[in-house]
Amino acid sequence: MPFMTASDGCSIFYRFDGEEDRPVVMLSNSLGSTHAMWEPQMAALTERYRVLRYDNRGHGQSDAPPGPYTMDRIATDAKELIAELGLGSVLWCGISMGGVVGMWLGANASGCVRRAVLANTSPVIGPPEIWDQRIALIESRGMEAVSKAVIQRWLTAPYIAEHPEIAAQISAMIANTPPHGYIGTVLALRDMDMRASLPHIAMPVLVIAGAHDQSTTVAMGEQIVAGVAGARFAILEAAHLSNVEQAREFNTLIRNFFDAT
Repeated sequence: MPFMTASDGCSIFYRFDGEEDRPVVMLSNSLGSTHAMWEPQMAALTERYRVLRYDNRGHGQSDAPPGPYTMDRIATDAKELIAELGLGSVLWCGISMGGVVGMWLGANASGCVRRAVLANTSPVIGPPEIWDQRIALIESRGMEAVSKAVIQRWLTAPYIAEHPEIAAQISAMIANTPPHGYIGTVLALRDMDMRASLPHIAMPVLVIAGAHDQSTTVAMGEQIVAGVAGARFAILEAAHLSNVEQAREFNTLIRNFFDAT
């Protein structure tokens, strides 16, 4: 299996799909998920691109070192992976925390990314008390309890009712996340604030929001659009995982945006 050793010694899992001679699209995951969350995009993207997926530290097949983590460290993992693989710059698509990583790269490592989709994300995700309650839930009842609560926010009730098998797969992904890796990442998200960085993002940006997203609302997406010059905006009929709930529309949006390079 392919792994990169980050500058602090953490092992980061990654995988490529698609033909080697094509432009690289790099996909970055949400809190509590693995690279498998992008399966609804793979067929559409690998028709035209080489796709790079990875597991954030604390998640999936990557190491889960003791926390707390910081957003600088989490985003630096992505920066170092791009450099390690000799990719120059990539087309970026991140959802939720992956969108925050995309904002960080755009503001602090602009040479790594030439276009970015920032989906279901926000420069500030809070208030802090919400994250503290999440940590308390893990410590008292474990990741299974978190997965049951989070899935209700990630997907709309009608979608869960129509696609119980997909909801179950995503719930299992959350439940199987190492508790200390999840908590370490929660602390990074709780304490980050990207608002002052938005004006420093000069690459083309597409912001996608979910009309029914309670975690990163349409208003939060609008905040990114207001802060990044020339950013485009799209709203899908979805909750937090718009890439799952409205996969066809999501795929069309990102392919058209990337094709404009």
